Amino acid sequence: MSLKGTENIVWHETTIKKAERQKQKGHKSSILWFTGLSGAGKSTLANALEYQLFQKGLSSYVLDGDNVRHGLNKGLGFSDEDRKENIRRIGEVSKLFVDAGTIVCTAFISPFREDRDAVRALVEKGEFIEIYVRCSLDACEQRDPKGLYKKARAGEIRDFTGISSPYEEPNSPEIIIDTDQLTIEQSVQQILDYLQKKEII
Repeated sequence: MSLKGTENIVWHETTIKKAERQKQKGHKSSILWFTGLSGAGKSTLANALEYQLFQKGLSSYVLDGDNVRHGLNKGLGFSDEDRKENIRRIGEVSKLFVDAGTIVCTAFISPFREDRDAVRALVEKGEFIEIYVRCSLDACEQRDPKGLYKKARAGEIRDFTGISSPYEEPNSPEIIIDTDQLTIEQSVQQILDYLQKKEII
């Protein structure tokens, strides 16, 4: 079913192309998609990585799950349908960052493989880098930086990933970071090594 008026919308090609933006900035652009359970360290790692990219003079930005829900995705809940829409929107925004020649670090639980794969399909091969921030549920619960697991166990939060809602681990992520075994510095270096190996930076 098409929405009224959408038949009059035509894609307008930009004058400056992605390759030109990348050449000007001196590096390729990509989506670094941090996925994992709440408390696994996605936001911490994404921000630590961006700090290093910034220090190197590279163009980057962090899109954080909680922050985005304060604005762009305000009003979306945590039902399967709303989670899907949450990731769809952030995928489209991330695609714009890639077109702008920027390395975008997205920190979202994004529990469903189908939704992550849909974002991967939005960009060219090699531009979507899935980073599985792997951490055991026990370790995440022990950390519980926001007190969410405690609330979920008490039944105060419905549809909480890992407790009352599933998390589908990536089948073949580009990078796996075991944050219950590695330091932040070691984790960031693992990602930087990958980006250099793939000649993104």
